[in-house]
Amino acid sequence: MASLRNCTSSLLLFSRRLFGPQLNSLCSYHKKVVDHYENPRNVGSLDKNNRNVGTGLVGAPACGDVMKLQIQVDENGKIVDAKFKTFGCGSAIASSSLATEWVKGKSVDEALKIKNTDIAKELCLPPVKLHCSMLAEDAIKAALSDYRIKQQDKEDERAKATS
Repeated sequence: MASLRNCTSSLLLFSRRLFGPQLNSLCSYHKKVVDHYENPRNVGSLDKNNRNVGTGLVGAPACGDVMKLQIQVDENGKIVDAKFKTFGCGSAIASSSLATEWVKGKSVDEALKIKNTDIAKELCLPPVKLHCSMLAEDAIKAALSDYRIKQQDKEDERAKATS
């Protein structure tokens, strides 16, 4: 009888994962994570060939999470848009979503100050999910780095054109 009960509860858990991918309180995710998972902000892509767009692509081999975060910077150095696409758990998606919200409106230097600990604290991530906030911080840094490389290339081209 006990094995039948275990089998039934395993089947129920499997069917919930298969037919209902939403997160709920049974998963022990904080409500902020659930909110960003069910209503992610800024999902999408920007034109990676645009010189004002920086793209960061990072992954965590241990868990299989992959995160792409893009920023668009105006001529004054202010981040005016951010988009993400993430393949991963609810905490990874929530961390990406929150990161895009936080970088918007900041300067490039201000965005560099966003730390994984701040993301983890805001989302109330448990220790086992801290790698998700680390990925988000790494994605921000990678996007900013890509943007800065493009800006340096643009300056180099201008210098060649004037000489």
